Amino acid sequence: MNSAARIEAFLEMMSAERGAAENTLSSYRRDLEDASQQIGGGLAGAAAADLRAYLDDIAARGFAPTSQARKLSAIRQFFKFLYAEGLRGDDPTGTLDSPKKGRPLPKTMSEADTGRLLDRAALEAGDGVNGDRLAALRLHALVEVLYATGLRVSELVGLPVTVAQRDDRFFMVRGKGDKERMVPLSAKARTAMRAWLTARATVPAFADSPFLFPAAGDSGYLSRQVFARDLKGLAARAGIAAAKISPHVLRHAFASHLLQNGADLRAVQQLLGHADISTTQIYTHVLEERLVRLVNDHHPLAD
Repeated sequence: MNSAARIEAFLEMMSAERGAAENTLSSYRRDLEDASQQIGGGLAGAAAADLRAYLDDIAARGFAPTSQARKLSAIRQFFKFLYAEGLRGDDPTGTLDSPKKGRPLPKTMSEADTGRLLDRAALEAGDGVNGDRLAALRLHALVEVLYATGLRVSELVGLPVTVAQRDDRFFMVRGKGDKERMVPLSAKARTAMRAWLTARATVPAFADSPFLFPAAGDSGYLSRQVFARDLKGLAARAGIAAAKISPHVLRHAFASHLLQNGADLRAVQQLLGHADISTTQIYTHVLEERLVRLVNDHHPLAD
């Protein structure tokens, strides 16, 4: 069995036994096929020295430490699979060092800037001050729901229309790894969704769409790129630098503002849909700042 066939067998196992999502499988495929092409003789027969040379090469090519770590993780899992299946008698990844990763803090927005952004979206949706009121109502619903829930942008744009039709304070969303989680909806988000739902009903092309934010593309719903573009335009009109904002930044703001106001890190992990608490721990700087303020403001000996 050659390297290509063994990669296919590994991907089949990840799909059938571990329920890996399509995006995850595609990422594994790209990383493993890249490694196999770069390593003479293919990936499946590689020795530790071959893998080390490959990792040195991608570092020299300028791949970020996070990308290097992702590629190494895919390779490690591939060789664990080969070893477990008896297709190799050793695991050459055991002596490989993980690339040194920095710990960049996520970009986020202050509560004041977030408030200005939401206020501007509400103003445009209510008064049509930016021309296209239908688009303004959709954008208002998008930003209110994103800030209320912390959804990933792919989860947000693909929401089913039933979320708005039910008008519940909570709904279930299917995220990474096909896992479901419950997320809350604020009163403002529900109001914005109802207004968009009413406007949406006036567009015949949207009548039969199962999606809350339908569009004419192949997916049937609004693309992430269109939402990101519209969000930057809204930010500029609210007096916020467009370069500082993206859908991901609003997701980070959701998490940071919850923690600043006393939320538990485990609860934020569940709301964001992180499989591992270590992913959520990028926000611990927010907790640290809050604890410092707590001591400075309330400790009897603080100056």
